[in-house]
Amino acid sequence: MEKVKPILYIVVPCFNEEEALPQSHVQLSKLVDGMVERGCVAQASKLLYVDDGSRDGTWEIIEKLSEESSLVAGVKLACNSGHQNALMAGLAAAVEHCDIAVSIDADLQDDINVIPQMVERYKDGCDIVFGVRKERKSDTWFKRTTANLFYGLMKRLGVSTIENHADYRLMSRRAMLALLDYKERNLFIRGIVTKLGYKTDCVYYDRSARIAGESKYPLRKMLNFAIDGITSFSVKPVRLVFMMGVLFLIIALLMLIYVLTAYFMGRSVSGWPSLFLSVWLVGAFVLIGLGVIGEYVGKIYTEVKNRPRYNVDKKVGL
Repeated sequence: MEKVKPILYIVVPCFNEEEALPQSHVQLSKLVDGMVERGCVAQASKLLYVDDGSRDGTWEIIEKLSEESSLVAGVKLACNSGHQNALMAGLAAAVEHCDIAVSIDADLQDDINVIPQMVERYKDGCDIVFGVRKERKSDTWFKRTTANLFYGLMKRLGVSTIENHADYRLMSRRAMLALLDYKERNLFIRGIVTKLGYKTDCVYYDRSARIAGESKYPLRKMLNFAIDGITSFSVKPVRLVFMMGVLFLIIALLMLIYVLTAYFMGRSVSGWPSLFLSVWLVGAFVLIGLGVIGEYVGKIYTEVKNRPRYNVDKKVGL
C-alpha cells in the first residue's frame, strides 16, 4: 500500500526582504516542485511567506507571487511584531492546512537542499527535525565568539538548546499544535521546541552568505534575543544575584572585624580612597542585581497583560 504523501508548508518570515525574496522564491519553488514530482510531498504543498510589517515592497511581491502561482500563500501582519512572533503567525496559519512545516529565513543562508532529508526523517517517525550548522567558519570572529558564549551560558543555566541551530527546522502537525499551546509573549522558540518531548533528529549543513539585502539581526537585536532566551527559561541569574549578596555580606563582616581590630590596636588609618572605591563597587553590584530582577519583573508585567502577540492584516492563497 502506497504511503500517504505529506502536505508540506515552508514558512518564511520576511521583514524588508524585497531584494532577497524574488531570488529566494525561485529556489524554494524549484525545490518544492521537484519534491512533488518525485512523490516526496503532496501536490497541495505550499510556500507560506509571512510579512512582518515590512516598510518596503515585500507584501506587494508576495501578493504578485500568489496571483501567479497556486504554490504561494501569504500572511501580512498589521505591524512589525518581531521574528519569533512572525514565525508563530506562520505556523498558526499553516497548521490548519498541512501535515508538516519547515521554517526558514528569507535570506536562504540555511541550505534548502536538506529539506528532503528532513521530510524523510519525518517519515521515519520524527516529529521535529533540527537543521544544524556543521561549523561557523562563514561568521565573523565576533559573531562566532558571541554565539559560542551564548550557547555555553545557556547550557550552564540549564536551558536545553541545540547548539548551532537557529529556527531552521521541520515540525509535524502535532508538534506545531503543542508549540502553539505555549502562550508566553517573551518567545524563545528554539528553547520551547526542545521541551515538547516528541521524537527529534538533526540534519547538518553548511551555511552560506545572504543572497541579497542586509541582515535583519544587528547587534542590538541579537543582545535582546539572548536576554529573552536566558530570562525566559532560567531563574539562575536571580539566584546568582542572591549568592552575590551573601558573598558581599561575608566580605563586609570580615572588613568590619579587620577595622575594629585595627582600631583597638591603634593601627587605624583613615583614607577616603578605600571608602570611595568600596561604595562604588558595592553600588555597581546593587545596580546589576536590580537590573537582573527588573528584567524578570518586566517580563511578568508583559505576560500578565496577556496582549496578543500579533495582529493579522491580510491573507492570500490560503
